[in-house]
This record gives sequence, C-alpha cells and structure tokens, in this order.
Amino acid sequence: MSNSGMTFQLISEIRNQLRCLGARPAHEQRILRLWSQAKPQNSGSRPLENFMPAGLRQALPELSDKLANLLRLQSAHPAEDGSVRWLLALQDGQTVETVGLPRDGVCVSSQVGCAVGCVFCMTGKEGLIRQVGSAEMVAQVAFARLHRPVKKVVFMGMGEPAHNLDNVLEAIDLLGTVGNIAHKSLVFSTVGDARVFERLPLGLVKPALALSLHSTRADLRVQLLPRAPKMSPEELVEAAEIYAQQTGYPIQYQWTLLQGVNDTEEEIEGIVRLLKGKYALMNMIPYNAVDDLPFKRPSWERAAEIARTLHRRGILTKLRNSAGQDVEGGCGQLRARQIQAAAGESQLANAEKPIHFVKAKPATVL
Repeated sequence: MSNSGMTFQLISEIRNQLRCLGARPAHEQRILRLWSQAKPQNSGSRPLENFMPAGLRQALPELSDKLANLLRLQSAHPAEDGSVRWLLALQDGQTVETVGLPRDGVCVSSQVGCAVGCVFCMTGKEGLIRQVGSAEMVAQVAFARLHRPVKKVVFMGMGEPAHNLDNVLEAIDLLGTVGNIAHKSLVFSTVGDARVFERLPLGLVKPALALSLHSTRADLRVQLLPRAPKMSPEELVEAAEIYAQQTGYPIQYQWTLLQGVNDTEEEIEGIVRLLKGKYALMNMIPYNAVDDLPFKRPSWERAAEIARTLHRRGILTKLRNSAGQDVEGGCGQLRARQIQAAAGESQLANAEKPIHFVKAKPATVL
C-alpha cells in the first residue's frame, strides 16, 4: 500500500491510517505513545519484526516523517525568564504560536486566529482563520518535547478551545493517556461556554479548568470580550465550581490586569464576593502591551498590592508575568509581526518592478 498522499490534521485520521496498514490496538497505541512523547518509533529493546505486521513496519519510516512534518519551525524567541516562544507553520502555511514555559510546561494554540475578539488581544484582531486539528495540537507538544521536558500542557495559546471543542478534547484524551501527562496538568482554558461545562465531566481524561474572567461586572466583561457567550460572571463561577467539586481540582481564574480598567477597588470587592469560599485560584497577569492597542499594564507595585489584598481577604491569588515579556511575545504578536513582514516584503518586491508589469494587491490588514 502506498502512503505517499497521506496527510493528517486529526488523531482519528492517524488511527484510521494505522488500521488500514494492519495495526492492532496495541500497535496503534505504541505508535501514538512514542510520537506524542517525541521518541523514535524504533525505541525499546524488542526488534520491531518480532511483534509488528510487515506492512505496518515498512510504512513506519514514511509515517514517522509525516508526523514529524505536521509543523515546522518558523522562528524561535527565547526570553530571560526561561520561556521560549516558537512560531510554527502548519502544513498549509498558516502559523500558530507555541510557548515553552518555565517549570516544564508548554502552552499550545487551538485555533489560527480567534473569533472571541477580546479587545486587548492581538489574536482577536484578525478573527478566526481556521481550526487547529487534534493531531496538530499534539504535534506542538511533541515539538516542545524535542527541546525541553514537558510535564504540563495548557490550552491557552491562540484561539478559544471551546470553539474547537471536539479537536481539543481528542488531543487532551491522547495526552492524558499515552502522552503521559497527568490529568490535572492538562489545563483547558476558556472564556466560558455552556458546552464546556457539559462535555468536560464526561471525558475519560478530565482536565483542570482555567476560566478567563477579567471582570466581575457583566457590562464591562461584554466590552472586553465582545463575542464571548453571554453568561454572567455569577453564572460562570457557579458552573465552574460544580466542575471543581467533580474533579477535585481548583478552578484557575485568569485575570489580565488592565490599568484603569479592571484594577479598581470595585473589581477587588467583586472578586471577593464571587470567589470567597470557592475552590479557586486567581491568576493575576499584568497586561502584555500590544502595539496599536490603547491598554496599559498597571505598575508592578499596584499589581502586587491587589494580589496581597485578595490574599488577605481569603482569595488564593498568584501574581504572574506573561511569559516572554522581554521579547514582546503576547499571544498573537509573533504571528502578526510575521504577517506584517511578509506583506512589507511583498510590497517592496512589487515596488521594484516596472509599474506596467504590476497588478496592485491589497495589503494585509491586521
């Protein structure tokens, strides 16, 4: 059987191909385990010919190449905090950002672009381009494992995981089984969607949940997250608390601190009101500035004061820096700069040609 045309975006497509090649469940799981853990397919002490069907064994080198080439490195941006941001190209040329985090974590992207339109986010400015397949998400983890240990995977990169739910859950299921990532170390991040609270408890692998709150005021939250589902902060916290009790993991509430917007005394009171007594952890993340957007990060002193106040009032709070601050690596910024550079090179190349040979093209608008 020739496999020259096989391409994958989904884990289910890989499984189907393996079955066509004669793989039994044990072979299938072995191949997916070694791939997701970034290990060679000939790993182990037993020779492959002792237990693997000949057809599958013969197809393994090409299959391994296909899996390795699900994405390719465009650029790498190491930061002083020990993190590194990678811009990775998918098979169709679209790009996503993946971040190697300090303390053996990796942050993966679930969409190219995003439809939520958070007003402080570069990714939200370009809208949704396409979904990232489940195999492409696992490939981001495998890529990271080639460069550093990975014990935690957070779905907090480009995109809203709830808008690509089937693919994200398929990736989580693989990573939480043969991928050797502890269930509580798989973190599903969302702005809040009723489908998340319905589906996550049903899975074999139940990830930890991170909820992007950003405001306790319903009106302000709508302004900041204009296309998020219209669940009130109270409804979100209530649904999240049920999941926390089901899994035994605290909910990780995400709060991007915006100077003069959600760093007020009113918001501090709102957080205490909503989270007091809940199984919750508040992650305060000072804003990572984006060119052409009007928002600013508060001073570190102000951010620390807010965190201390919440902690004193019974809300477990951690003040975090967005990884890669010194390389201006806020979510979507690497991709945006790459697109801008490509557009600039295209315009320069056109400008150098005789005008009567050039058909003008619109510039890429971000």
